[in-house]
Amino acid sequence: MTEAVDPAARTAELEKGLAAVRSRIVSATTASGRADEPTLIVVTKFHPADDIRRLARLGVTDVGENRDQEASAKSEILRDLGLNWHFVGQLQSKKAKSVVRYAHAVHSVDRPQLADGLARAVAAEQDRSGRAALECFIQVSLDDDAGAHRGGAAPSEVGPLAEQLAAADGLVLAGVMAVAPLGASPEASFEKLASISERLTADHPAATGISAGMSQDLEVAIRFGATHLRIGSDILGSRPAVG
Repeated sequence: MTEAVDPAARTAELEKGLAAVRSRIVSATTASGRADEPTLIVVTKFHPADDIRRLARLGVTDVGENRDQEASAKSEILRDLGLNWHFVGQLQSKKAKSVVRYAHAVHSVDRPQLADGLARAVAAEQDRSGRAALECFIQVSLDDDAGAHRGGAAPSEVGPLAEQLAAADGLVLAGVMAVAPLGASPEASFEKLASISERLTADHPAATGISAGMSQDLEVAIRFGATHLRIGSDILGSRPAVG
């Protein structure tokens, strides 16, 4: 059974977590000497639509989800809020048609087949609804194991994938995305990602986005140029219990 939620207490909890994260972002941005504050994407996976509505009232405009079924349902319920929905999880090509109905951006484009699927789906959706172009981040594997590229393209694959995305009508090459590997130094990981981004923007000057940084390493990500932060637990708390 799902526990009853005190709406006022939950709003206060979210407000406290959001304020703490925003304070960390401001401090890290200032410490890094940057003038541009990164976009905060609140990752709301497994949390109810009511929490997202509360966050919207607190000024959140960008939310992230990593499962299409959940994201599709929430975005439909909350369509009156005008939120930017970011798909941040692994995405099967067959789900492209569904994702482009609500997503402002996909942060996990990691293979040519998915880029093709998104391009076709966006073209059809633009004919149907006139939606804007879809922002696409190339997810890069930062794992040093050359055979371990689940959840990301190898750095050597970024260039060709970027060319494919840049040439596709209805898609916008936004930049790169990565998650620091478990057990690895976030400093070394995000420095590597910044270097990959630098090479990308040499050929695609507008693709300046760097989607990096979560609750535990957002300060490091900001220091190495993150433009988008994906923060969940430090704002929303632990995953709600269901039964």
